[in-house]
Amino acid sequence: MGSVPPLLLALDLAGTFAFGLNGALTAVRATRLDVVGVVGLGMITALGGGVIRDVILGAVPPATFVDWRYFALAAGGGLLAFGFSRVLDRLEMPITVMDAIGLSTFAVIGASKALAYGLGVGPALLLGVVTGVGGGTMRDVLIGRIPSVLRSDLYAIPAFVAAAITVVATHLDLYGLPAALLAVAACFVIRMLGVHLELNAPGPPRPPDPDPADS
Repeated sequence: MGSVPPLLLALDLAGTFAFGLNGALTAVRATRLDVVGVVGLGMITALGGGVIRDVILGAVPPATFVDWRYFALAAGGGLLAFGFSRVLDRLEMPITVMDAIGLSTFAVIGASKALAYGLGVGPALLLGVVTGVGGGTMRDVLIGRIPSVLRSDLYAIPAFVAAAITVVATHLDLYGLPAALLAVAACFVIRMLGVHLELNAPGPPRPPDPDPADS
């Protein structure tokens, strides 16, 4: 895979920090953990999706193990969340914005890397989404709850849109920084609209309430 454009790399690093911060904050809110647990879950949130992608692709050691900046930013976000969780709770929207940037960039880079390794459309779409949501899913499993991506919020769908734009642009031989930024922007807008309008992915129809006369 070729080098990542500097702007996309900057967004990727910012997203890594935001995922580490948000993942650790989620751990603080959900359960009582010590500093190792909080920072560890923050790092898993930030790095887990990329590690899953690279292991599936056979790109070992994973990229996040090669570049020290990813580890440092993920750990820094986790430490910040551990030390200042009460203050950061008041900054929920800025953290959500940064998290959306991370989701968007991860999905684009994940899909483009899968294509660069010769995978087809379906696997590239899947790995784009996994790169974006895999770390948060691992975190939720470790703290003993149903992953949030499976039960609420527009999260996986925006990542899928970003991955789809990346795949289409690549197959049309149009992929480059402008196309990547378009995919990032599309994911970001959909995610933030979901947050602002409190939209969720469609769920199955609920069974009818039992008739009191039948009891």
